[in-house]
Amino acid sequence: MGNPSITIDAARVDNVTGHKNMLQLIQLRWIAVAGQFFTIGVVHFGFDIPLPIETMLAVLAALAVFNIASMVRWRSPKEVTNRRLFVALLVDVATLTAQLYLSGGASNPFIFLYLLQVNLGAVLLTPRATWTLVGISIACFGGLALYGRPLPLPLDQAGGLSSPYVQGMLICFALDVALLVIFITRIGGNLRERDARLASLRQRAAEEEHVVRMGLLASGAAHELGTPLATLAVILGDWRRMSPFMADRELLQELVEMQAQVQRCKTIVSGILLSAGEARGESSVKTTVCTFLDELVGEWRSTRPVRWFTYDNRFHEDLPMVSDSAVKQMVCNVLDNALEASPNWCSLEAMRKGGSLVITVTDTGPGFAPEMLGQFGKPYQSSKGRPGGGLGLFLSVNVARTIGGTVSAHNRTVGGAVVTISLPLAAFTLEEKKTYGR
Repeated sequence: MGNPSITIDAARVDNVTGHKNMLQLIQLRWIAVAGQFFTIGVVHFGFDIPLPIETMLAVLAALAVFNIASMVRWRSPKEVTNRRLFVALLVDVATLTAQLYLSGGASNPFIFLYLLQVNLGAVLLTPRATWTLVGISIACFGGLALYGRPLPLPLDQAGGLSSPYVQGMLICFALDVALLVIFITRIGGNLRERDARLASLRQRAAEEEHVVRMGLLASGAAHELGTPLATLAVILGDWRRMSPFMADRELLQELVEMQAQVQRCKTIVSGILLSAGEARGESSVKTTVCTFLDELVGEWRSTRPVRWFTYDNRFHEDLPMVSDSAVKQMVCNVLDNALEASPNWCSLEAMRKGGSLVITVTDTGPGFAPEMLGQFGKPYQSSKGRPGGGLGLFLSVNVARTIGGTVSAHNRTVGGAVVTISLPLAAFTLEEKKTYGR
């Protein structure tokens, strides 16, 4: 991914998933602590099978201390890497090996709990780390077969469920199956959620790259249009002073309208160049949020064939900001879509909600089709049926997302649509930026 912010977001998603998976291992370890404590008590006191109970409880206490330390570390913002997950599983394997060594070695029916650790490693770790864990588990099994302390546990498997060994194997099997299903399902859900979020980030990177390409094309076109527009302005100015136009009132009025439209085109071209970062030092103006909104709406109304428009600015704070052409164009795009869908009436309402400026644009048009709402803000999603349709909303969504805001839409029950723009004030107001940066 070329966008640094997208790369950082992807790394953050991986880290969040790593923390969730580490939490699953911590929860499993607490189950192991409780299960081992219960099993040691039942075997030693219930079946009267002698166990080195002090040593086994000491191993269990060490595992509990390690788990508490893991919980403290899990709450820190440190990255949960493949190495840390491997070490955590290695500690579980080592603890299981110590307990089996003290309670029968390879003849202990709970020897098959190694499979639980290996399966978790296959899901969580890289192939190299997984095979390393497999090799260590096999080595531990072999070591227990050679050096494990045998217990006076009858291996009479012909006795069926009455045999303590068969009972132990049944409990081990049930534990393996239950814990595998529970924790593999949870970890798999974490990994699927991570993949979905990464896919969303890749889609966002592709869309932003599309916006960049469009911006480069628009900037190049703006440069090319500058000269012919200037030429047209000079020619129209000369025509206006010619006697045929001065004598004909109707022609003169049309000429004035042509000059106004050429001037509007020049303003649009200047805005494109400004958004591209050219002449920004000359054109940036310090203003306030309230004034910025008033001027934006005033300019939009004067350059569009608006029949009836309701404007309700409830943002009464004098927060200083630098006039942002990208935000201005974004709001105008949404207003243009509302006006096209509802030529007779549309409205804009602005207010503050917490640390955000919320702008709501409402119209009485046909509303959005369900499939368009499902793909809202995607390029070329439009009901207008013309090439390039839907790019206005696409650009608006991406401009808002670039500064940490959102654009959402829904249909009104009485007809028409509502588009809501939410922008964090810290992203473009001077006072909020100072507060945000402390």
